[in-house]
Amino acid sequence: MIDKLEALQSVLPPNLLSERDGKPILSPKITEEISAIARHANQHNLAIEITGAGTKRSWGNAVTADLLLDTTHLTGVLSHSWQDLTATVAAGTPWATMQRALAAHNQQVALDPLWPETATVGGIIATNDSGSLRLRYGSLRDLILGMTIILADGTVAKSGGKVVKNVAGYDLHKLMTGAFGTLGIVTEVTFRLHPIPAHTHVWTISSTQAQPIGDLMMKVLDSQLAPQAMQFRASPAGFALDVELATLPEVVIQQTQDLKLLSQSITASNVNDQSELTRSPFEARQELMNSADYFVIKVTMLPYSVAVLSMDVARRGGVSVTQANGIMFAQFSNSVAAQSLPGFYEYVDHHLHTSLTLLQSPIHPIPAWAIPATPAPDTLPLMREIKHRFDPNRTLNPGRFLGGI
Repeated sequence: MIDKLEALQSVLPPNLLSERDGKPILSPKITEEISAIARHANQHNLAIEITGAGTKRSWGNAVTADLLLDTTHLTGVLSHSWQDLTATVAAGTPWATMQRALAAHNQQVALDPLWPETATVGGIIATNDSGSLRLRYGSLRDLILGMTIILADGTVAKSGGKVVKNVAGYDLHKLMTGAFGTLGIVTEVTFRLHPIPAHTHVWTISSTQAQPIGDLMMKVLDSQLAPQAMQFRASPAGFALDVELATLPEVVIQQTQDLKLLSQSITASNVNDQSELTRSPFEARQELMNSADYFVIKVTMLPYSVAVLSMDVARRGGVSVTQANGIMFAQFSNSVAAQSLPGFYEYVDHHLHTSLTLLQSPIHPIPAWAIPATPAPDTLPLMREIKHRFDPNRTLNPGRFLGGI
């Protein structure tokens, strides 16, 4: 092992190799250095754990690796074609840093991931994180035009392009999104940009009953309203629907009236203007994830199931925040989890037949009752074959993905 590391150091610039927690860590600054690291590791059967800021490191399986590859030194907005609404960004750039640079031309990558001040562009892509803005602008895959990727053998591959209308090559960047770094190392990303809305307005409709709030959410989705973001919040204290409107001032006024008209069908409800608050209700998902003392479970579903499952979470003593497109983050305290989680998992499996993921546990090792008994998907053999084709020596983040991929 020492001989292999010394051989690696001999092919890299000085001061690139250091140590963290007793494990060798490499901190490259350019794509070519990462290519050399991957090539050497692949040839000498060294496993690499790829890490950025580490904000979502617990979301996948633990990796047993010989090397840590720190991408946080690959930073900066490399190009910003503001006339074409595109930008190319280094993967180690903190999300908020990128957004502030783009805001100089009143533009943004229309995505609201967790912990934007510290989470890196590459880490967000690896975990396919997104927030409530997904309702209007689509998922992360819809916002990426192209990538520069280092494959397991050190090959530098480019996917997509730097313009919106591009049909050349395979969409490898869509395959890399959500792959947890198991198929390649993303070093640069080209995004499709959107203007920052000049006028937004946030309303919260609350009630002690879940179903009326859920019915209102479905009415808004089916209406002529154009919400930028919408989420359903649930707790034992009650339920709320947060709606953010973003359009011209005169249109916001009209759409606000339409929203109030729709909400009149909910009895014993309150409609509150949240626009002047210093803390937006759309920060609720991050607040739910901020404490390490809670279990957090991610559930996906169709929108019409949001109210029913949110009511079940609240009944079991939990708190949840669900995007209007059906992505739920449910939180349970340590004191109620042992009684609540098994029943919650059974309820989801019996009524929704959908995916469950345990994102966070305050107990380590994780107790058996806290792990969802989710059956392996039918696509798992295909996923394993894709991993084998891209990384036959299991060099990159081995075991991080579902099924030990």
